[in-house]
Amino acid sequence: MIKVMKLQKAVYAIILGVIALVVYIIMATSGQQYNIYALELAGLCFMVAAILFLYPLWTAKEDERGEVELDVEKQEEQEIKQ
Repeated sequence: MIKVMKLQKAVYAIILGVIALVVYIIMATSGQQYNIYALELAGLCFMVAAILFLYPLWTAKEDERGEVELDVEKQEEQEIKQ
């Protein structure tokens, strides 16, 4: 399901965000002064992941009844048959 809806990049962005958050916590406890950059990177990764999770909804197409089909591969096969 993740492959079909093209959400793999969003999952990778969340994983990078969690890693950056862990780096921030480690740097904050050890007294590093540049720990804010790790926190900013974590926030950026989470925002990118949120946008990537919405991408399939933005690119979804409506059928004749006005319903949205999220399975793009299935919809392309139906269009080819018609």
